[in-house]
Amino acid sequence: MSITKEFKDFAMRGNVVDLAIGVIIGGAFGNIVGSLINDVITPLLLKPALDAANLSKLEDLTMMGSVKYGVFLSAVINFVIVAFVLFLIIKGMNASNKKEEVAPVPAEPSNEEKLLMEIRDALKK
Repeated sequence: MSITKEFKDFAMRGNVVDLAIGVIIGGAFGNIVGSLINDVITPLLLKPALDAANLSKLEDLTMMGSVKYGVFLSAVINFVIVAFVLFLIIKGMNASNKKEEVAPVPAEPSNEEKLLMEIRDALKK
């Protein structure tokens, strides 16, 4: 088998294609979350704190002049939102995949077991 055919078989497997799609969607989702943090959450929730610090963006928060802890806070907020959304997605998928668990019906005793029960009952008498 040639190496190009092996590579083609590898690259076209379903799970490799699914992984590539997941990475692309994840990148786009990261942009959405970044915009949510920078354009919605920061102005709404953190506006008073940023105004008190005379800043316009969370990323502008610095300590000792050069330590930009605002970037770190923004990354933490991004992570928490992504983790929570993924939790909700997985929880929804698990709930939709959950099937009613039916208790297994006990199997009827085999002929040998029936015979042994009859012998046991006869001995008790």
